Amino acid sequence: MSDSTTDQPTTLHAKVITCSDGVIAGTREDKSGQALVDHLEAAGWTIADRRQIADGIDTVRDALIELSEGFNGLVITTGGTGFGPRDLTPEGTLEALERQAPGLAEAMRLCNPKGLGRLSRALAGTRGQALIVNTPGSTNGAIETLDSIIDVIPHAIELLGGGRPH
Repeated sequence: MSDSTTDQPTTLHAKVITCSDGVIAGTREDKSGQALVDHLEAAGWTIADRRQIADGIDTVRDALIELSEGFNGLVITTGGTGFGPRDLTPEGTLEALERQAPGLAEAMRLCNPKGLGRLSRALAGTRGQALIVNTPGSTNGAIETLDSIIDVIPHAIELLGGGRPH
């Protein structure tokens, strides 16, 4: 992604949301959220916000709507994408998305075809100028999932911000 007037790389911005009742209750450490922050920062991204929220459709939806408002960047969640009774991140995400990006969600599931990725219900899509992506709550799963699509995210964000297709 580059600035059209200087052709210099533009800083990429991300917001990280951990969706976990255990983290909110203080019974679980937010390892996957920290791993995403560290991984993105190491790749040159700026973390614009980091949140921890309880599981639930309303909490996820409301956080995604708030954090995507006026934001041209990546909003990435970790947690709540499995089959547990409180794993409701995809449902909350679906209520927040304006457009789905099924190719990204498919790529994320395919990154580990013999592992637990096949059980992921994660979604990806857009709201305004923000790209929203769900990742699993495990540290390895969150990083592996992000890495499976990180190469195309800057172009998607550029397009969402009004940039021209290459």
